[in-house]
Amino acid sequence: MKAINKTGKLFATIAAGAAVFMASPAHAVDAVAAEKLARQEGCLRCHGIDRGKDGPAYKKIAEKYKGKADAEARLVKHLSSGEKVKFEDGHEEEHKIPKTKDPEQIKNLIQWVLSL
Repeated sequence: MKAINKTGKLFATIAAGAAVFMASPAHAVDAVAAEKLARQEGCLRCHGIDRGKDGPAYKKIAEKYKGKADAEARLVKHLSSGEKVKFEDGHEEEHKIPKTKDPEQIKNLIQWVLSL
């Protein structure tokens, strides 16, 4: 009986540890997939990773949202709503909405940008 009890406790400990590891944000970001999606969707036409183009650099976006609890939610809204963005010359356009409807791809892209 003691062996079964110890085995059950060991299994529960391993399972809990695996759940914590898999929920880790650092584990969740797939940088290669995120950058591939950014290229496919044309995001890198307006945004550079290190330098701004028509839109701000991804590193600047990461700085802006660093430490803000609602960063991911705000960026999801920005990407999914097509809200207007203002350019340096003063004109406004609706932000392009990604064609992918997979929320996990969008979330990965946002987490990648925030990790820069």
